[in-house]
Amino acid sequence: MSGNVFGKYLTMTSFGESHGSALGVVVDGIPANLAVDLKELQIWLDRRSPGQPGTTARVEGDLAEILSGVFEGKTLGTPVCVIVKNMAQQSKDYNKLKGTFRVGHADKTTIDKYGIRDHRGGGRSSGRETLARVVGGYFASLIVPSISVAASIANMGNMSHVVYPLEDSAIEYLNDLKQQGESVGGRVKLTITNCPASLGEPVFDKLKADLAKAIMSIGAVTSFSYGIGEDFAQKKGSECSLHPEYFGGIEGGISNGSDLVVSFCVKPTSTTGDSAKQGRHDPCIIPRLIPVAQAMVLFTIADHYLRQKIYE
Repeated sequence: MSGNVFGKYLTMTSFGESHGSALGVVVDGIPANLAVDLKELQIWLDRRSPGQPGTTARVEGDLAEILSGVFEGKTLGTPVCVIVKNMAQQSKDYNKLKGTFRVGHADKTTIDKYGIRDHRGGGRSSGRETLARVVGGYFASLIVPSISVAASIANMGNMSHVVYPLEDSAIEYLNDLKQQGESVGGRVKLTITNCPASLGEPVFDKLKADLAKAIMSIGAVTSFSYGIGEDFAQKKGSECSLHPEYFGGIEGGISNGSDLVVSFCVKPTSTTGDSAKQGRHDPCIIPRLIPVAQAMVLFTIADHYLRQKIYE
């Protein structure tokens, strides 16, 4: 299986299955002498972890263990390897689903492609793989510490303009869905502040293209846009010329120094019905997916930031 590496100058290699002994990531290209705070890394992982209000009831510690690349609290400039051991998997719960293919998931396509699959939680296509991306995002943030990525939920099911982190009404809504064995998707907007100008290459490695790949590579994401996105279809060129903010901080595939604005849609969780009521599935993946998307954006920007250094 190929396709487990993301990035060019800054790369991360994700590895492990959701019900194996551990998942992890190797991050390469990190400059030396950056201060690493293991407690802060854990905070990043905890934001993605299950067990939060309105999400799955299962509890997974997701404790990060740094195996290489860090010495006396600083990066060495060598590959950083971090693992998270799987402690709360209940593989037997999936045995009865071994021959069941969830629509919208990678169950059937994986068995068709490889002739074998780890049916316990989805294997490599499990959402648990995303913890590797969060670790990568933390180390990327050390390279571009001034950049922040704020999230807002445009809609989650039939709720609109949801405050993130979730407000009480949203948590109640998700708990009701859980009791019904139902799930919903939604749309998320990310606003990236303090992004330097001149990031991105003008042909195949446009910043918008790499951000799209970063976000679209997350399993539950179904669409990506930047600036006003699909609304460009209803605009006239004369109007767009008067409103550079429509382009979300990217012109010609290169950042212009303004805030970057990207949006993406998330599909409803594939598991519904009685299986969803048992407590190990999210009624909506958005609350736990946002930290993953923020991490992927930071990693992409950090990668392009290191590329831009070549020109200086």
